[in-house]
This record gives sequence, C-alpha cells and structure tokens, in this order.
Amino acid sequence: MRRRGAVRLGINIDHVATLRNARGGTHPDPVEAARTAIKAGADGITAHLREDRRHITDDDMERLSALCAEQKVPLNMELAATEEMVAIATRLKPHAACLVPERREERTTEGGLDVAGQHNRLVPIIAQLADAGCRVSLFIEAQPHQIDAAARTAAKVVEFHTGAYAHALDDGDTDRADEILAQLQAGGQIAQEAGLEVHYGHGLTFDNVVPVAAIPQAKELNIGHFIIGEAVFLGLAPAIHRMASIIRDARVA
Repeated sequence: MRRRGAVRLGINIDHVATLRNARGGTHPDPVEAARTAIKAGADGITAHLREDRRHITDDDMERLSALCAEQKVPLNMELAATEEMVAIATRLKPHAACLVPERREERTTEGGLDVAGQHNRLVPIIAQLADAGCRVSLFIEAQPHQIDAAARTAAKVVEFHTGAYAHALDDGDTDRADEILAQLQAGGQIAQEAGLEVHYGHGLTFDNVVPVAAIPQAKELNIGHFIIGEAVFLGLAPAIHRMASIIRDARVA
C-alpha cells in the first residue's frame, strides 16, 4: 500500500502497441500489459489515441476502458484537441482526459500544449470533456503564462513536460538540466497556488526521476517508453516495482 502523500505512478502502455504494430497481428497486447501493470501496483494506466493510430487503436481504448473499470483503476486518455478525439473521449468517459499537442511528423509528443495561444479554442473543448465527467489535464510547459491560461479553464490538472530536462541530462548539459528543473519546481508551486493538481511526465528514467519525484507539489508521474524498454531486460512487473521504489524513496529524505 502506498503511503499517504506518496507520488502516484501512472504507466503509459503505448509502446507495447508500437511493438505489436511493427509486425502486425495481436501480440504483444497492450491491454494485457495494462493488466500486468495494474497487478504490479500501477496507480493508473495512460494511453494516447493518436489521430494516425500509430500505436494505440480504437479497439485498444475500448478494451482498456473496460479493464480499468473492472479493476477500478483510473484510465488517463491522452488525446489531441480535435472533434474526432473529443467525441471518442466523451463516449468512453475515461477517468482523465489529457489534452496534448500532436503533429503527424513527430516521433513522440514534443513540447507542451500552447494553452495561452489557443485559449479561446480550447476552453469549450475542455468544458465539453469536463461535462462528460472526465477530469481534464493539460500537458504543458512549466511556464507561468501557460499555467495561468490553464487555470482559466475547466481543467483540474496540469502535467508538466519533462522531456527537455531529460534530454539535457542525456546530452551531459547539467547546467541546462538544473535550469529546467528549477522551472519545473517553480511551476509546481505556481500551479498548486492556482488550484491545479500537478503531474509530471516524459523522458523520465531510473537515473533522472528522483529530482522530479521530490518536487513537493508532484502528485503523479506518468512514465511509459522507458519502463516498456526496461521490461525487455527486467520484465514489466520488476521494472514497475523498481521505478515505484525509486519514486517512493525520493520523498523519504
């Protein structure tokens, strides 16, 4: 059982579907991966239904919705702010709907959603998702103007993009990583003061997660690609157990 105040760990199973789709067929099944993750103690399951269906499919989302309802585990559906995706989300009614930026040419989500620049367009979309019973989350950069814009919507959660922090460490640029970490820390405080719950995600690994997990305002981390990759060597359940342990210990000090 997780201690009160511990950071929740959401597992993104998109890249199990990527592996399946590389060859076609039905294996490995991302829904079975979600089931394994839940048994291993995941606090939630995340899946991104992209417009080009490059990994998760509509059938996957249907089955994930049924599994998470059965297991009483939150499903976090990541989606672009398009009419098609919003219609699917309002029909499935996942626990959480996380709006993310999406470009066909990108390999994965690059950067945060421009809530400030698209505020008038996003407000009614966010309201529609909220009215359907979804807890709306916005995947943004930890920038004050984006946080302020998010707070002026019906969204309850912001998830800060940690990709630039992870890439800076990968490049050996520790000064840049420290600068970005400071922005993530400050963003957590600003968002909490604005009444938003604070999540973090993208590019987090065993080696870089501790400073992010230690941010006092962090309520949830969403991690996918790294854990699915480590599962090749460790197995999915052990990889989840190890990440959960590292995150838990980050709050002990």
